[in-house]
Amino acid sequence: MKKIAVQDFQKFKRQNKQFSTLTAYDFTSAQLVDKAGIPLILIGDSAAMVMYGYDTTIPISVEEMLLVSRAVSRGVKSSFVVADMPFMSYQTSVEDAVKNAGRFVKEANVEAVKLEGGKIYCDRIEAIVGAGIPVLAHIGLTPQSFHQMGGYKVQGKDIDSATKLIEDAKAVEIAGAFALVLEGVPAELAKLITETINIPTIGIGAGPSCDGQIQVYHDILGLFGTFVPKHTRQYTQLSETISESLTKYKNEVQEGVFPSEEHSAHISSEIINAVKDK
Repeated sequence: MKKIAVQDFQKFKRQNKQFSTLTAYDFTSAQLVDKAGIPLILIGDSAAMVMYGYDTTIPISVEEMLLVSRAVSRGVKSSFVVADMPFMSYQTSVEDAVKNAGRFVKEANVEAVKLEGGKIYCDRIEAIVGAGIPVLAHIGLTPQSFHQMGGYKVQGKDIDSATKLIEDAKAVEIAGAFALVLEGVPAELAKLITETINIPTIGIGAGPSCDGQIQVYHDILGLFGTFVPKHTRQYTQLSETISESLTKYKNEVQEGVFPSEEHSAHISSEIINAVKDK
C-alpha cells in the first residue's frame, strides 16, 4: 500500500469517502494499525493516561510525547502519522509552537501535528503551516482544557457555544489546517460543521456525519476491562484474554508444566561430563 499523504484526506472529502483514524502509542500498536490499513494514526496525548498513568492529558511533556512518537513512526509504512502537541507546548507563544512542532517532525519523523483550540490559536496554526508542517486542528471537547471546562463535557449544546464552534471551524480552515477533529459535539452540529467547511472533519463522540472517525486504540480493543466510553465500541475484550493468558502462564510455571522439552535447547551428555571434569 502506498504511503498516505496529506492531500489524500481532501480527496476523501471530495469523494464522500469516510475514513478511519486510530491512536497508537508504541512500535507494536503502530505496526498493527498500519497493517490494518488505517489511513491516519494519531499519537494522542491520551498517552498520558494509557501509557504513563496520569489522570489527565495535562501533565505529559514534550519529551514524553517525543519518546512514544519516535516508537510509533518506526512501526509505520503506509499510514499518515500525526503527533499531538502536549499542553503548554504551543499555548505560550507562536515561536514556541513552531519550535516544538518542528521537533516532532525533525526528531520523531511524524508528518503532521495536532493542537487544540479554535480562533484563539489560529496564529499558531498559520505559523506552523507556514513552516511547512501540516496541522490537524481540534475543537469541541478539548481535554487539555479539562479544568476550564469542569471535566469532560459535550460542547456546543446552546446557541452561543454552537455558534462559536462554527466560527472556530471556519477560522482553523482559513488558518491552513488540513483537517479538523470534532470531539464531544452534538451530532447535528457536527453535521452542520462538516457541510460548512471544505476540510475534512474527524469525529469522536460527534455522530456519524463527520468525514472520518477517530477512536483510542485501548478503548476499541477492550484493554481497560469493563470501562467503555460512550463514544466508543469495543470490538473485542482483550483485557479478559490477556488476564486469562497471564494466569495460565503463572499456573503452568508453578506446576512445572512450562517450560517443557519442546521449549528447551539441549547439548550432549559428553559435553556436560566434560564441563563437570574441568
